[in-house]
Amino acid sequence: MNLSPVAALLAVALATTPLAWAQGKPFDGTDLQALKVAVKADKKALVASTLTLSEVEAKKFWPLYEDYQRKIEALNRRSTRLIEEVVTQSKPVSDVLAKSLLKESLAIEDEEVRARRAYQSRLVRVLPAAKVLRYLQLENKIRTVQDYEIATVMPLVN
Repeated sequence: MNLSPVAALLAVALATTPLAWAQGKPFDGTDLQALKVAVKADKKALVASTLTLSEVEAKKFWPLYEDYQRKIEALNRRSTRLIEEVVTQSKPVSDVLAKSLLKESLAIEDEEVRARRAYQSRLVRVLPAAKVLRYLQLENKIRTVQDYEIATVMPLVN
């Protein structure tokens, strides 16, 4: 049986996403544990099944999605380096290092906001606004789960 790439991604998402989908309920993003599992299994498949794009929409959306994901992944790598800098400190953080960490943290946040604005503007040109909103809500929920996971392991600086 040959599946199209979108059908294959959807099959993976449905096979690996938790109980709510297994019970035939549409994924509404309120179960953050289910969201976490689905993202780890296959984020693109989760997005595909959440947005239900037409073929025309998909052809325009997926290149923008991939571009946005590359930008976000680059920002995530910068955040990871920042977190590692804090976690690996064996002594109190100096004022110089603290200022550097603050500056980098705010720079990352600013770039993320600029990226969201830019991609929102690009997305509304290729998708209905309601689908753009749904997609950005999903991205926000994913980011919230990631931020929570970081918060659970990130110590306060000394």
